[in-house]
Amino acid sequence: MLFNKSIQRLQETLIRFDGKISLAFSHQIEDVITIDLLIKTGIKNIEFFTLNTHKLFKESLEYQSIIEDFFNINIKSYSPTKKSLQIIDETIGEFGMRESLEKRKQCCYERKIVPLKDALKNSKAWISGIRIAQSVTRVDTKLLEFDKQFGIYKINPLFDWSDEQVWEYTKNYSLPINKLYEKGFKSIGCTPCTRAVKEGEDIRAGRWWWENPNHKECGLHSH
Repeated sequence: MLFNKSIQRLQETLIRFDGKISLAFSHQIEDVITIDLLIKTGIKNIEFFTLNTHKLFKESLEYQSIIEDFFNINIKSYSPTKKSLQIIDETIGEFGMRESLEKRKQCCYERKIVPLKDALKNSKAWISGIRIAQSVTRVDTKLLEFDKQFGIYKINPLFDWSDEQVWEYTKNYSLPINKLYEKGFKSIGCTPCTRAVKEGEDIRAGRWWWENPNHKECGLHSH
């Protein structure tokens, strides 16, 4: 069964690393499943973290507290620096990221990449919930990859899971769900760049909906 296989291969991958491993929580169900799998491995040297971009939905902030209580864990928040926020105010503004791909990527860089670099300091590897089925930009995702951008390995335990398997696992283990899913969101990010999707639309159709699908990445996950 894929679920048991995922626990086993995650455990086998994690024991290769001696030192701190960081798990990124992005307020989406994949990360909650990953936390659940991780706890089942019994491995302890994990830091749970999230990137508070200062543009998160209130439902996501509430969800973080729910997950901390559910698993009895602490999720450390990393935020943009004052310098990054100043750059955004001066060059992008409230909705300037919709004017060009360059401005949008700059906003993502200041709000996500800069704090992620801080979060991954001294980590031997980091864990994400990305899947091949999520997007055309993620078709090359593997279980274990060397992340050249941050100079450490990245582990993707759910890389080969389907949408159906994600929700089957969620139901089987009664995992808490971000309320945004109930409002039509299938992928969750920052408020200016995320919307609910219509029936039949792609999972990530609500992310940066004004852009070409091949550009729909914030820069955290590059292939």
